[in-house]
Amino acid sequence: MAERLRQARKDRGWSQDRLVREIIRYAEQRLLDVASPASLKVYISEWENGRRAVSGTYATVLRALFGKTDDELFGAPSLPMPTADGYDELINRIDSARNLSLGMVDALLNQTELLRSVDRQMGAAALVDQMRAHLDALEDALTFAVLPDARRPVATALAGAATLAAWQALDAGAVERAWRHYELGKRAAAEAEQPMYLAHAMAEQAYVLADAGRAEMAVDLVRDAQRTGGTKVSPRLAAWLFAAEAELCAKAGLADDCRKALDQAAAALPAGDEARDPDMLSIFLNASHLARWRGNALAILGEDAALAELYVALERVDPAFLRATAGLRCDLAQAHLVRGEYGQAREHLQQARLLANRTGSVRHRRRIEGLTGRL
Repeated sequence: MAERLRQARKDRGWSQDRLVREIIRYAEQRLLDVASPASLKVYISEWENGRRAVSGTYATVLRALFGKTDDELFGAPSLPMPTADGYDELINRIDSARNLSLGMVDALLNQTELLRSVDRQMGAAALVDQMRAHLDALEDALTFAVLPDARRPVATALAGAATLAAWQALDAGAVERAWRHYELGKRAAAEAEQPMYLAHAMAEQAYVLADAGRAEMAVDLVRDAQRTGGTKVSPRLAAWLFAAEAELCAKAGLADDCRKALDQAAAALPAGDEARDPDMLSIFLNASHLARWRGNALAILGEDAALAELYVALERVDPAFLRATAGLRCDLAQAHLVRGEYGQAREHLQQARLLANRTGSVRHRRRIEGLTGRL
């Protein structure tokens, strides 16, 4: 536990004093009783040296501040002993799942949408408990639903929620959790017979591989996602898949393939300013978003043309998309670094760091630190 807590704090770039301030700020906003700053400093030291257990209240605060689960912060709990005869409980849960109405599935989908909206505006870290509870509810409903007509709607809802949870985990630096959630999303999408959800989960999972230094494998996976979706994906999702391929090709150093994929994305993208895909609510893509994606890919390739694309995207970016804006600032910093314009790069990195701190994005912090090292 001690090393996990210490590493979570370091991933956020916080000192122990900063963690004390964040605990107090979080507690004040939610009217929680916590110890004095001096006592909290002692607690943190003892937590990180294994001399004090973390109580329930502080565990809740730490999960929200770090965007980590109990398992990731404190280690896996011991499993309860099974009961001798669980048939009554099993039948009760099967009956409950059978009675899950379409309205209840709609409520679960609305909960996913709410979590997605909060994630865009506040970041993933503060949602770790809510997201885990939401997934548990959906997994339970699917586990104890028996017949296909009851299972498919729940599986569809689970596929969307698991993929969102995976992206949030990746943003919080919980790589293994992200990978497992993507696998859960893929299994749910396959059971629901939803190729769009399956292709989307596969393509996002490719980013885990790219972040781990396996860009070539990531390209193979996103292309497999395109084959999986085939002609059953919406035009906007098709464009999104090509744009993802372009970015991953850039990371793999496949410049020609990157440019080809960008052209395919532009050709597939529906005209107009609308960004939301009504058939795939997790997809936001229009010409402005694609300009940012194109600039990002060109910046990775080290091309001068990236700057013009990125500044157009910066003018048009939705201010509610904090994480996307942080990434855009990183892209601009990278593009300026290629040109040797260190002052401009430093300014964009400062803005990116502020946004990453607001959203608790460990993934962006790592990229920011890497680019800062090149100044």
